[in-house]
Amino acid sequence: MARRRRGPSLASIRTYLGLGVIVVWGLAPVYWMVVTAFRHSDYTFDTTPWPTHVTLENFASVFSTEAGNHFARALVNSTIIGAVTTAIGLVVGVGTAYALARLQFRGKHVVLGIILAASMFPGVAVLTPLFQLFTSMGWFGTYQALIIPNISFVLPLTIYTLTAFFKELPWELEEAARIDGASRRQAFRMVLLPLAAPGLFTTAILAFIASWNEYLISSQLSNDVTQPATVAIAQFAGSKPHEEPFTSVMAAGTVVTIPLVIIVLLLQRRIVSGLTAGGVK
Repeated sequence: MARRRRGPSLASIRTYLGLGVIVVWGLAPVYWMVVTAFRHSDYTFDTTPWPTHVTLENFASVFSTEAGNHFARALVNSTIIGAVTTAIGLVVGVGTAYALARLQFRGKHVVLGIILAASMFPGVAVLTPLFQLFTSMGWFGTYQALIIPNISFVLPLTIYTLTAFFKELPWELEEAARIDGASRRQAFRMVLLPLAAPGLFTTAILAFIASWNEYLISSQLSNDVTQPATVAIAQFAGSKPHEEPFTSVMAAGTVVTIPLVIIVLLLQRRIVSGLTAGGVK
């Protein structure tokens, strides 16, 4: 006698409902941003929930320099700042995380606590000292004035994330490599790093997104040449005096979001390949 299929339980229904609410809550602003980005500026405040009066003029105005906007250059600046910050943060963070996870030394937990506390330090508290420091050094408006503060904010994130990841890696593989004659550095480079590839790429995503979205420090330490995309969007000027270019801002926000989506999709493939390589090794 065939068994009767049981329907979904009440717990699973609540779970899916909760997930649906979270997805709608998180994606609804993004959806409205995209809808407004493709809407004609004369219908900015139209409340129709689907695309109407569709036009590409907003995207053209975003990249137009007639109104004094230099969004294309700002995108290049954000890419440079984010890439350099992520690279330096990973290089320093990997070594620090390995030491905190694998080595035994006095005060290790104190160091980890200080790093965690640094991630909670408000950026606005260091804004004035950084402004005075970089101005006196002649670095105001330079890339290093934007990259160095970003590294200090990204490092706690990379160190704390990678430390937790390294602690989960099996000690036996590193010990086996040491028994076979490998030095600690060789065991780290040839055994642990391939296994840690998923954690590295995940941390790289988080670090790049954090640097890409940074606004407070950049708004005070950048100039017209080095300002990133977040600052450029805040300074958008409309085609008419005293006009707030809402549709152009939404179009710029859509453009800024696209690189993040592409990076996440590309690095997700690398994460899967890193998991497979780690399992084989």
